[in-house]
Amino acid sequence: MMLAETAHTDSSAMAERLKAARQRAGLTQEAAAAHLQVARTTLVAMERGQRRVRPEELRALADLYGLSVNALLRPSTVLVDLAPKFRALPQNHDDPARIAVDLLTALAAAEVELERLLDQPLRPAYPPERPLYPGDLREQAEDAAMDLRSRLGLGLAPMGDIVSLLELELGVRVFIRRLESRIAGLFAYQEEVGACMLLNRNHPRERRALTAAHELGHLLMARRETEIVEADHRAESREERFAKFFSYSFMMPAAGIRQRFRAFAQEAGRFSPRHLILMAFSFSVSMEAMGRRLEELELLPRGTWDSLKERGFSGAMVKEVLGDRATADDSPVPPRLWLLAAEAHRRELLSEGQLARMLKMDRLEIREILDLEERHAAWSVAPE
Repeated sequence: MMLAETAHTDSSAMAERLKAARQRAGLTQEAAAAHLQVARTTLVAMERGQRRVRPEELRALADLYGLSVNALLRPSTVLVDLAPKFRALPQNHDDPARIAVDLLTALAAAEVELERLLDQPLRPAYPPERPLYPGDLREQAEDAAMDLRSRLGLGLAPMGDIVSLLELELGVRVFIRRLESRIAGLFAYQEEVGACMLLNRNHPRERRALTAAHELGHLLMARRETEIVEADHRAESREERFAKFFSYSFMMPAAGIRQRFRAFAQEAGRFSPRHLILMAFSFSVSMEAMGRRLEELELLPRGTWDSLKERGFSGAMVKEVLGDRATADDSPVPPRLWLLAAEAHRRELLSEGQLARMLKMDRLEIREILDLEERHAAWSVAPE
């Protein structure tokens, strides 16, 4: 879209985008007007649709707000701001937590924009919220996990891919990107965009799965309470403790774990570290998480996991047992977002460059995703 087309852009829609972009950038009208070297009343008129924005002013505002000119011009552009929902968020924009929140905000906005372009709105199917009652939190978490598993038809089976389940079954927006190592994940809920999660791709896949289940616990119990999960953070509040208990119960249901443990022990006459590796891989969790869960369920003596680590339990044994499966990685773009991006490109609604900017990826990563989708499309079958 050329800048000359601003004269033909819906002035009221443009005005709303300008105002939302300024607010998202955390700037006052006075600051934005000063950047443009115009009076505040002039900027007010622009944000009310009473004065047309000149091309050079649009460029200056886009630069000030950290957006492209096309993003301000596109009618489908969505300007989401999740930052205010994170209490006590550092004002320093170089802080890892602030960077992660800004990234989650941008990715959520990009996905909503793709949905609008393609007329494929997300249809959430969130489970009902559950209040916390006085009493045993671990028991409440076990009950909540089994209720949700039953609702999803999972029974006692291993989870498999929790990201796909969150996206396709519950309608949660999930993103996976490289974050500073101390941040495990973020969760935010906003009426306009729904539930959003950002997981740290620098963490192993099984660790991300447990973080996703932890965030699912927050969606289930207190979805309007936004949070940043830090690695190795010790849960102290009742809400945090519930989320931790829920994540273990949801990923590793007690009855399913007992069945698998007894089958291994009966078959081999004992339960070995190799069995622990296989169980952890099967249930998509880390060896430590599985070891702690087996101790919690009194299937292994307390201290077994710590003892294994002290005796040299290492990745070499994991590689020996699992082979190449031990190092399998996945795409930074979850399934649904991947399909939306590929479809928008196929319809020539967005270029590779536009997708790269929207999804905060480089052109090579976008090209790899689009090439893979083209290869998959060759095997597609049209519905009868």
